[in-house]
Amino acid sequence: MGHAAHHAGAGHDHADHVEHSEHSEHSEHSEHSDRADRGGHAPGASWATAAKATLHCLTGCVVGEILGMAIGTALLWGNVPTMVLAIVLAFVFGYSFTLFAMRRAGLNLKTAIKAALAADTVSIAVMELVDNGIIALVPGAMDAHLSEGLFWSSLLGGFVVAFLVTAPVNKWMIGRGKGHAVVHAPH
Repeated sequence: MGHAAHHAGAGHDHADHVEHSEHSEHSEHSEHSDRADRGGHAPGASWATAAKATLHCLTGCVVGEILGMAIGTALLWGNVPTMVLAIVLAFVFGYSFTLFAMRRAGLNLKTAIKAALAADTVSIAVMELVDNGIIALVPGAMDAHLSEGLFWSSLLGGFVVAFLVTAPVNKWMIGRGKGHAVVHAPH
C-alpha cells in the first residue's frame, strides 16, 4: 500500500489489513502512528473542524457568562460570586448544547452525558480560564456595570482571545480522537 493511500484511510486499524497484520514488527508503523504526536499528519483535525467545535463551545460560554453576569449584577452580588455563577452557567450551557444535540441524534441519556463531558470539558475550561483571566486583568472591568462599554468590550474581547487560544487546543484534541471527536464517534 502506497504512503498516500496509507494516509487516505485515516483512522483505520492496521490489524484489519492482511498485508499489515503479518508485518507488525515494521518500524514504519510505529513511526507512522506517532507522527501526529510530533506535529505531522493528524487525520480529521482540520482548522475548519476545530473552529466549528470551538464556536460551539463559545456559544454555550457566551450564553452562560452573560446570563451569570446579568444575574449577579441584578442581585448586587460581588465580583467573585458573580464570576463563579457565570463560569458555572458557561459549563451548564456548553454541556447542555452538546447534550441536546446528542439526544436529538438518538443517543440514550447516559451515553449523551458521557459524550458531552468528554467533548466539552477541556474546551470550556480553557475558554473560561482565558476569558475570565482577561476580564480580571483589564483595569476596572470587574467593577464595570452592564450598561458600560468597558464591561462589554472586556467580556467580548476576552471571548475573541479565548476562541483564538482554544481553537488550536480543539484541533490538537480532535486530531487525537478526543474532545469533539468523541461527539461524532457514536454517529
